[in-house]
Amino acid sequence: MNNEYLNKMTKLLSQARSGLARTHRLEFKNCFGAIAGYVDGHIFVSCGKFGVALRLPPETLDNVFKEKGVKHLKYFPNGHVKKEYAVLPKRIIKSKQRFKGLIDRSIKYALLSL
Repeated sequence: MNNEYLNKMTKLLSQARSGLARTHRLEFKNCFGAIAGYVDGHIFVSCGKFGVALRLPPETLDNVFKEKGVKHLKYFPNGHVKKEYAVLPKRIIKSKQRFKGLIDRSIKYALLSL
């Protein structure tokens, strides 16, 4: 497992949702050279050389993709686009309230898959 990506993801999650591991089963697994974060067995976040990507509901994705610097997730340069994910620019991640809100939406969306 790539410790750089794992450390980055766990740090961001602990800042945004410090009690997440106490209320849900939180796991991290390798995913195409990146690290995927799972909540109660459902993927909601990924971190790799592309940055940090969140799995978000369609209406949230539509709004987020209107913003500058937001990209589609592709694990490989010629790979397919992961349609439910948005790679967030650093300015969104650094905006603690904004990032927390997107994390919350991502978790809620992932848990709907139950």
